[in-house]
Amino acid sequence: MRETPADTAQALVLALVFHLALFAVLFLGLWWTRSATPPAAGAISAELVDASQLSSAMRRALRQESLPVEDVEPEPEPLPEPLPEPVEPQPKPQDFIPVPDEVNQEAVVEQPTPTPAEEKKPQEARQKQEQVDLTEQERQQAVQRNQRLVEQDIQRQKQLEDIRRRRAAAAHEAALAEQRLAQLASARSRNAAEAAAQTDAVATGANGVDDGLKARYAAALQAAILAKWTRPDTVPLGATCRLSIRQLPGGQVMGVEVASPCSYDEQGRRSIEAAVLKAQPLPYAGFEAVFSRNLTLNFRAEER
Repeated sequence: MRETPADTAQALVLALVFHLALFAVLFLGLWWTRSATPPAAGAISAELVDASQLSSAMRRALRQESLPVEDVEPEPEPLPEPLPEPVEPQPKPQDFIPVPDEVNQEAVVEQPTPTPAEEKKPQEARQKQEQVDLTEQERQQAVQRNQRLVEQDIQRQKQLEDIRRRRAAAAHEAALAEQRLAQLASARSRNAAEAAAQTDAVATGANGVDDGLKARYAAALQAAILAKWTRPDTVPLGATCRLSIRQLPGGQVMGVEVASPCSYDEQGRRSIEAAVLKAQPLPYAGFEAVFSRNLTLNFRAEER
């Protein structure tokens, strides 16, 4: 540790006190020596005393002193008392042990004191790094959200595609069912038309009319109407429908209606009625013998 002026002053005061105490001890010792000095030899006085008046102890002491020196045994000298072993002073408890400073103070003093701007640079760099980390974390969270949204959208598209596929399959089955129903209705109407034709043929033969001419007339009417007809998709091929036609000689149509039985739907019925009106005048020349103002025709859906 570096010595301070206060430590120096304290040491000087202690040294001065020590020297003053030493001087006082020397002075007291000198004064004590002077006061204990015995009187001079010329001042010694003597007084005679009767030996009988002395005590027994004093008389024995005198007798011992009167004996020759050779006979008196010297008293043994007492052994010197052993000096007490020096006790080392116990060190005072130290509350705090200073850690030696490993930093070179001179080097520290030589280094320039950092300015506030230089102190802010590490803080700004740390703040920028924290902002970069936060931005990266937000970017990763956004990417994860987008991935979840994409996965949800893909799952939703799969569900919609599955629903569309089921609907298409159901619509296809419904169309097949309708087609089968139309075929059944067509078969029933065909059977009814054939039965009616047979009845007409029997009646015509009974009246003496040429059956072959009547069949050719029916075929000519079929061809004329079929040429002007656009078959709807709802009308299957081979489906039949009975038509009731009112006409004048020469084939001029006065009116047409769909009679029963007819397997066509509403669109098919309206289309066949329009085709009869477009086909007028209906075939007449050569068929005068079988001509009828109120004509019944069993029309069959065929390809043109």
